[in-house]
Parts: sequence; C-alpha cells; structure tokens
Amino acid sequence: MKLEVIRVIDDDGKVVHPEREPALTGDDLRRLFRTMLLVRLLDERMLLLQRQGRMGFYLTSLGEEATHIGAAHALRMGDWLYPAYREIGAAFYRGYPLNTFMCQLYGNAEDPVKGRQMPVHHSVRRLNFVSVSSPVGSHIPHAVGTAWAAKLQKTEDVALAFFGDGATSTPTFHVSATFAALYKLPAILFCRNNGWAISVPASTQSATPSFAQKAIAYGMRGVLVDGNDLLAVIHVVAEAAARARAGEGPTLIEARTYRRGAHSTSDDPSVYRDPAEPKAWERRDPIDRLRGYATARGELDATFETKAREEINGEIRAALAYAEGRPPKPPLASLVEDVYAEPTPRLREELAALEAEIAKHGPKRPPHG
Repeated sequence: MKLEVIRVIDDDGKVVHPEREPALTGDDLRRLFRTMLLVRLLDERMLLLQRQGRMGFYLTSLGEEATHIGAAHALRMGDWLYPAYREIGAAFYRGYPLNTFMCQLYGNAEDPVKGRQMPVHHSVRRLNFVSVSSPVGSHIPHAVGTAWAAKLQKTEDVALAFFGDGATSTPTFHVSATFAALYKLPAILFCRNNGWAISVPASTQSATPSFAQKAIAYGMRGVLVDGNDLLAVIHVVAEAAARARAGEGPTLIEARTYRRGAHSTSDDPSVYRDPAEPKAWERRDPIDRLRGYATARGELDATFETKAREEINGEIRAALAYAEGRPPKPPLASLVEDVYAEPTPRLREELAALEAEIAKHGPKRPPHG
C-alpha cells in the first residue's frame, strides 16, 4: 500500500491543494515565520559557539523547522508535547524565554533543570513541554501514558510524541502504538523522518515504503506528510488532534524531511553521507517555502524579514550575555533538594559532609597527573 504524501504548497510556496490550506491570519504567518527564523539563526550561532568551546554540545534543526513549529500551532496550549531533540521551536512558539534557553545550554545557576541534563535537553513545565530524553524512543510511552490519563480524566487534552525514524525500530515504539490504538487514546505519534538515525539511513530501518503505513498493523490511522511544508503539517496535526478529541483514537504521522546538518556537534556526517545529498534538499527549504507563500498573500515582505533578523540577532546577543553573566553552577544544595519533597536527614548529613570537604580543600579540582 502506497500512501499519498500530503502537501498544501509546492517548493516555491504556491498552493497546490487549496482544500487543505489552513486558515492562517497574517499575524499567524508572521509569527510562524519569525519562530522558524529564530530557530535557524540560533542554530547557526550556537554551532559556532560550541566550536569555540563556549558550550559543550549542541543539536541543530536545519531544514526541519516546519515539523515541530507547525505541530505546535495546530495544537492547543494545554496539549502535551514530548520532544525528541530537534523540537525546541515548539517551545519557543509557546513562549519559552530565550534567556532560559541559553541558561540551560550553559547549565548555570539559572538552568531550570539545574545542570542535570545535557545541553538542548529542555523541560518547560508551564508549557507542557516535557523533558527531552536522549535514549531513543524512551519518551513515547510517557506520551501515551499522558493520553491515557487524559482519557481517564475525561479532559480534551492530546499528547504528541516527536521521534525520529530510528525510534520506530525500538520496542518502546511498538508497545506504545499497540496500547494507544487498543484503548483509542488521544495520542499523536509524530515520526520526523529526516533520512538518518545518526549514521543509519532510513532505508535500513524498515522494509515498508513508508513508516506511516505501519499504523495499519496497529489499528490506527497513518498519515504521510511533506515535513518541509509547514501548512501541510498544520493541516494533518489539526486533523489528528480533532480525531483524538472526538474519541477516534491515535494517529501515526510520518513527516518526510531531511537532516541537512550533522546529527550533533559530536558527529561528522562526511564519513557516511554523500555531501551532495543535503545540497539537493536546499531547494525544499521550509523557510523559503513559507516565505514564498506568505509573500504571495501579501503578508510578508523583505522589510519585515530584515527587521526580524536584526531583532533576533540582538535578542541572541542579549541572551548570551545574560547566561554568561550568571553564576556558572547551580547551588550545591540542589543536589539533595529535588530527591524527595523534603531532604531526608541522611541527605542533609551528606550535603553537610560535602560542604565541609569543599571548605577544607577548596572548590577547585586537583590537576590531572
């Protein structure tokens, strides 16, 4: 069975399926465009900073911005997002402060997760943006569990889990899809198929023509969408959310896109990928396509983009200065504060002993021999 790739606009931003075109105002389009631009400019700057040694690790979303920002627009603020590690744009779209983003990258005293996660592994409780999990696919059952809770509590909340094509090869994906379909849970399983699971090509992950058609075996709806078409992503996620709220069960969405950059700053794709491959995908850039669409509608012009770029670059500089001006480490007491609601006597004793040792010997580590 071959599924249609759902599209709304072509590579130039021209509408090819008006029946699927979401109702977006000019303000919607400008906000969506600006958020995508923010992610793109952040990625460019943070990658350089990591190479300069000013932060330890980074992951970019180059070419994949439409997948998660489109999904965030299609959902309600109260819906739950379980990201992989290229979906920070969804948090920004919901209002994640740039200063907080930067503090998390540095793991400083104002890092909301107190240095207990790698850089780019954000968690924003007030936005229902749940902590990024590095082990592949391990967050999918958590999203399904949240959808199960929503059904039991009879709320209209929907839980969406983002994951890459590699996660479809994990047992957690299988059991989550089975459970979600069996109990008709308000869940959306969003596979961001960017062509590569680090160095493993998508072609070796599955023998099926698409990941979306796996939904048939699980007994749920499967949808294949052009992941570089922001409007198409909004369309399919909105439909999936409406079905979920109506009690019609989960949807498996495969968004076909491409990881134009490295997997992370620890990866060198030149050793396993033809350099011409990412170049071929530049023609389908999601920001260029949205620009073409919004410009044709008269809602975007070069003046707006020029001003947005200037503003965003200024915001990035200010956020960097803010993060680098904070104390470099979270308070020592935070080691025991979040283990239980109240630290136990034993934990307090251990903290006191640690503080005494630091006072005796000083905070600096001895030089390596």
